[in-house]
Amino acid sequence: MNKTVVIDIVGLSANLIGDQMPFLKKYMNGRHLTSIKPVLPAVTTTVQSTYVTGKWPSAHGIVGNGWYDHSDSEIKFWKQSNKLVQGEKIWDAAKKLDPGFTCAKMFWWYNMYSTADFSVTPRPQYHADGVKAPDCYSFPSELRDELQKDLGQFPLFSFWGPNANIKSTKWIADASMWVDDKHNPTLTLIYLPHLDYCLQKFGPDFSKIGNELAEIDQVVEELVTFYEAKKAKVILLSEYGISPVNNPIHINRILRKEGLISVRNERWYELLDAGISKAFAVSDHQIAHIYLNDPNVKDQVLAVLKNTPGIDLILDKEAQKAYHIDHERSGDIVVVADSESWFTYYYWLDDAKAPDYAHLVDIHRKPGYDPVEMFMDPKNPFIKLRAGYKLARKLLGFRYLMDVIPLDATLIKGSHGTPHTPIAYYPVCITDTAVSTDPIEATQVYDLIWSHLVD
Repeated sequence: MNKTVVIDIVGLSANLIGDQMPFLKKYMNGRHLTSIKPVLPAVTTTVQSTYVTGKWPSAHGIVGNGWYDHSDSEIKFWKQSNKLVQGEKIWDAAKKLDPGFTCAKMFWWYNMYSTADFSVTPRPQYHADGVKAPDCYSFPSELRDELQKDLGQFPLFSFWGPNANIKSTKWIADASMWVDDKHNPTLTLIYLPHLDYCLQKFGPDFSKIGNELAEIDQVVEELVTFYEAKKAKVILLSEYGISPVNNPIHINRILRKEGLISVRNERWYELLDAGISKAFAVSDHQIAHIYLNDPNVKDQVLAVLKNTPGIDLILDKEAQKAYHIDHERSGDIVVVADSESWFTYYYWLDDAKAPDYAHLVDIHRKPGYDPVEMFMDPKNPFIKLRAGYKLARKLLGFRYLMDVIPLDATLIKGSHGTPHTPIAYYPVCITDTAVSTDPIEATQVYDLIWSHLVD
């Protein structure tokens, strides 16, 4: 099979490729840019699972970055086991044809316990004293030690949070080239998250994201130059584009005001009690899964949703079939925001009763996605001093909470997830050979990768 590399430039859309991305602009000469129809939902885990299986979410089961687990009555986000992705993966299909085929998954999601030959993914250490230490997980396990010995510790706190920056993307790129030099995999899947940060914070405002566009452009140039020298076939693509938004929808607050959400009072704050709530939403960018513990409230929920500004689609289980998201994990009702809106996870009605994790970077305990984690509270002039004090406590070995995240959803200026985004914000793929149709379905990306491997 042909040596192939798939470089996932998260958030890339055609409208971004211009003078501030000089390499990509030049690279486009003589190559083909094809738009990809956004899958529902157009979020990382769903799209990547669609690309590597060639199946819709209704088949592979990844209906979002998180969902409600009916068995233990918990909302779970950002799980990592590849066993959650149902269906045959492209590397398994390739191995059936070529026993010598190998695959490296470099930070693509669901990277733990997969059948890929080499994998690396973020995996912090959680110490008993509450400290979260930067680290990553790899297979084989010694790969983690080899990479961090040669490249330094994986910069976890540059991967997500207020300090998210190019360092994590550059580390992933360097690690990918390191793995290729040592193991020469047939297929390499590389995840470059850098644009995800600035585009959600500022939207496609070139006056604010110009430096970030230039930084990712340089990393892509280094990778393409490296892999072309290895005679690899190169595919550049993205999972989604990010469009400007200005309307956060606090959907759980809306349901709570209807008497549908239950909370537990602990210390001074309130915790969402999903297992006893009559209805609640699991928010994920521009999509929200609404689960009904009491089927008798369905009509009440539908009525309030129809009167909520900013909601574009309301899909019960039957209507979900047309969007290929009907699965046992999907909500009883799936709602999709319009192109200028997105859903928060906020469920409290008084910020004084917000849970302690609301002010933290805490992607696993929050019952929904929270892009505001990329900001430190801009209303607090002493917030950086507070962060420095917390860091000093950490370094001295004391318990600490890095509680610096604001509760202001209006800070977010870009989002994704809806399939009805303007075509200027569609995800794209860039290849040497033309694709027969434009745009292509997300499931056809699998065929595109396969054709590069075998043709």
